[in-house]
Amino acid sequence: MTHKGIALVTGASAGFGKAITYQLVQDGYKIIAVARRKEKLEQLSHDFPDQIYPVVMDMTDTRNMETTIHTLPPEWQEIDVLVNNAGLALGVDRIPNISLSNWDQMIKTNVIGLIHLTQIIIGGMLDRKKGHIISLGSIAGTYPYPGGNVYGATKAFVAQFMLNLKTDLIGTPIRVTNIEPGLCGGTEFSDIRLKDHEKAQAVYEGTTPLTADDIAKTISWVVGLPAHVNINRIEMMPVCQAPAGVAVFKSIK
Repeated sequence: MTHKGIALVTGASAGFGKAITYQLVQDGYKIIAVARRKEKLEQLSHDFPDQIYPVVMDMTDTRNMETTIHTLPPEWQEIDVLVNNAGLALGVDRIPNISLSNWDQMIKTNVIGLIHLTQIIIGGMLDRKKGHIISLGSIAGTYPYPGGNVYGATKAFVAQFMLNLKTDLIGTPIRVTNIEPGLCGGTEFSDIRLKDHEKAQAVYEGTTPLTADDIAKTISWVVGLPAHVNINRIEMMPVCQAPAGVAVFKSIK
């Protein structure tokens, strides 16, 4: 297999991140697999012992992040593709019945961790005149829904950050892409958000949602395009989903 380069994938131990890692390995990339759970990373590296370098890192620990990246072994430091996948949603309560700690954690992970890691890695890409930065956004950043509040706001931030990043990088060969999925099943997303497995499963009842493999294949396609082609953003939904109409509340007198 031809070695295509090195990709760093955050949140690589499960869900989208695991599927993306497996797909990019198949595509010929070596992967720096970043996640918080050491045991799951060890399983990944066991599956692909020569192609995965596991890194235990918490995306909210920005002080440790720079040290972790800059102390990678020399043979793993030239990162060609960054996949900002790590992120989470917590709760579906409506304002004002929300948890500020949940809001803080979503902002620290989905926004602050993402921008810090991007800034740390982008310098090397510019020096080598080669690189692709991909972030996992969400249709929640475009279409509001009850209980989406800060989660949707973080994904709206990611969408605008990626567009502005591409604008700042005009004149360079660095590619920038935001992937914005809709309803996706088969991951821990709803379990983490709702903290109730039965409620999480009910989210997908009667639907055929997107899967982590669908996202991974989309990223594989984007990365595999010729170097002069940049995909700014991809909004994707399962056939069973569509953008909702504008809601109108009518009181009954």
